[in-house]
This record gives sequence, C-alpha cells and structure tokens, in this order.
Amino acid sequence: MLNDKFIFKSRQLDQENSTAKFIYQLDHGGESFEFIETLEFSKFNVADVSPQLIKNILESLHLVLGISYYKLFCPNELVLENIELSKEQAEFWNTIYTKGLGEFFYKNKLDFRGLINFNFVEAQSNPVKFTSKNRSLLGIGGGKDSIVAGEILKQMGKTVSAFTVNLHPIMQEAINVLGVETFSVKRQIDPLLLELNKRSDTYNGHVPVSAQNAFIGLLTATLFDYKYIVMANEQSANYGSVNYLDQEINHQWSKSYEFETLFQQYVKDFITPDIYYFSILRPFSEISIVEKFSKYPKYFHLFSSCNKNFRINNPADSKWCGNCSKCAFTFVMLSAFLSKKELTEIFGKNLFTDRELLTVYKQLLGVEGIKPLDCVGTPDEVKVAFFMASQKREYETDLIMKYFQEEVLPNIQNIKDLKKQVFIQSSKHNIPEEFRI
Repeated sequence: MLNDKFIFKSRQLDQENSTAKFIYQLDHGGESFEFIETLEFSKFNVADVSPQLIKNILESLHLVLGISYYKLFCPNELVLENIELSKEQAEFWNTIYTKGLGEFFYKNKLDFRGLINFNFVEAQSNPVKFTSKNRSLLGIGGGKDSIVAGEILKQMGKTVSAFTVNLHPIMQEAINVLGVETFSVKRQIDPLLLELNKRSDTYNGHVPVSAQNAFIGLLTATLFDYKYIVMANEQSANYGSVNYLDQEINHQWSKSYEFETLFQQYVKDFITPDIYYFSILRPFSEISIVEKFSKYPKYFHLFSSCNKNFRINNPADSKWCGNCSKCAFTFVMLSAFLSKKELTEIFGKNLFTDRELLTVYKQLLGVEGIKPLDCVGTPDEVKVAFFMASQKREYETDLIMKYFQEEVLPNIQNIKDLKKQVFIQSSKHNIPEEFRI
C-alpha cells in the first residue's frame, strides 16, 4: 500500500536498569503504530567494553528483532534511522528477512520476490577487538539436543554457562541437572503486537527465532565476557520442506549451516572477530543425537521438545501434547533406542496406537504431503528409526508400526544402507579445533 513503511526508530542500552530497548514505527493505510521491545539482563557493567562494539551489536539486534513487527503488514519500505549499512550488510539483512520469513511467506501465500530491500551507503565496516575469557555460553531450549551438547561440553572439561531467552521451568530443570550457572535474558515483546495479531488484516506466522536469539546471545556474551556462543543445531536442520517461488522453505533455516556460516561471517566482518558462534552438534543427524541422548536416563522425565510448552498464549499443561509433529517425531526417534515401557512412561501413552497421528507419520516418512514445517529430522531418519524399533518386535501389533511394516518398508530399496547413511557424520561444520570430538 502506498506510504506503508516500517521504521527502525531508536535503541538504547540502560546499564542502571540492565535493559536494552528497541523502538519501531509501522505505518499502514493511514494508521501508525509504535512498538517498544525490551530485553532484560542480569546486572552488567559496560565500563570496559568499547562503545563502538555495543553500538554495532545494538544496531544488529534492532534489525533482527524488528522481524516480529515488520511481518504484521510487510510494507516494502524499510527506513533506518541512525543506522548506516554497507552494501554487504544490506545483502545480509535482505537474506535474513527473506529466508528467515520463508515459511511465513509460504503459508500466507505472499510473493516475497523483491519485497525486502535494505538501503545501503558507502559505509565502512568497523569490527571491534574484544578481549574475553575462554568460556562458552550454551543455548538451552529444554529439548534433547541442548542437553546432549551440554554433556559433551562437560566431558571436554569446558567452562560453560547456560544461555536462555525467557527461561522456562523445563529449561531450568535441564540446567539444574547439567549443573551449570545460567544467564537468562527476559525478552518482552510489545503487547500491541499480540493485539494486532487478532485483526483480520494482519499477517501471522513463523519468524526466525533462532536468528534473533543468536544476536541476543552476542550481546550477552559481550556483557558477561564469553568467547564462544555454542548452539545444538544438527545437520538435519539443513533439510527443507517445500519449494516456493524458487526458494526452499525450511522451518529451521535459522538453525541451518547456511545461517550459521552467514552469521559467523557477519559478526567477524562488521561486529567483532573475537566472539565465535557455532553448533557443536552440526556433524550429527537427529537420529545420532537421539542415540547419544538415550544414554542419559536422568533427563528422560524432565525434557520436552513439544512446542506447545513454549507458546506465549495458552502454554500446554503437560510436557508432551501427544498430537503434534514434534511429539510424533521424538517418539519414533526414541523408539529406536528405548524400551516401549520407558517410552510410554515419558509420553504418558503409546503414540503408535493413535490413528489420528497416521497422517503426521506419513508426512514424517515422506510418503504423503510435505515434511512438517517444524523442527523435525529427515524422512530417511524416520524410516530408519521405525525399522530399528520394528526389530525389537515390541510394537508389531500397533497401528502405526503395522502401517510402516506393510506399506513403507517393502518400498525401501536397501534399509541397511540407509541406516549407515543416516549415522554418517558430516564434515560441513564450523566447530573450532579445540571443540572437535
């Protein structure tokens, strides 16, 4: 719409109140809305931190957090107030918005081609040297992956602290067992966003939260003197679901190797070369990580991968809803390594007997529809997990397992070769030498 625009107004780090604030303005159809997003930290002192470094990070945070508000109307004019981007920086942000909102564009049937255009000038990059302690912030989400990453880091003898955004009791339980200190950032989205989401003329959908958390982690590492930001993103996160307008749509794009590499390079070139972001689980498939997780029974009854626990509105009242693609995927992955008794105790029921999940499992197996737009592994991994579970003969009378054995397994050319393939470690990763297993 003519004169529609999204404006990045101002940003401020307030040491006295331990907060960072970001202000936006969205003009649409004669209406104008102001949003204020706040990040709240533990007490910090920036006396010894370069003001230029803080400026570099705050500007990037301003841009990445703005995605949540921009998507309400997706105006084609982006206005930067007191932020200057070079051509290379503008291209980075065009990519973050376009690929990070890929699922959002797909579900809302929006033509994103040429939509995102950040202005640039002949600006000079000003990365700043930063002297930090050789220690790591580990992103914790409450699921199996970050637990495995934490145990790996502990086995290596690394100095590690948990990093969370909006600490949830499920995350806290995992951190307590890991036995590490916590840096939790409270992210307060402007309540006006939630109100506008109820209108029929606004767009809703997935935003690249992992990209937003990466930049929040960068500020946290700077404020509290950490050299590494370690994530638990696996090689399976590189696998998309569907092609839309010549772009692969990947729910996990901001967990992918592509994003990780882009982010690393951007931080090095334009922010600081002395804080390093990487995923320690990148070489491994989901099924490999689940195999590692199965060796830690102390976490079985406190972890959760079900997204319904972490919703802003109406969070779930149990760790597993038992009817979403994340629950279905996690159940079949664990079925390859845990007994039926252990698994049903974790989930509260046997998901392989639920007829309503048959369509979800067909999608996970890659035999119907598209791979679910969720943080799930590849169809090959799901096939192998079903096969491994079937070998135990504990589930052979269950509806979902019978479907796999009768309809899917006969069409797999060589299940043993497929099993070997899904456990192969990838050489595509950014893990520093000192963290390599």
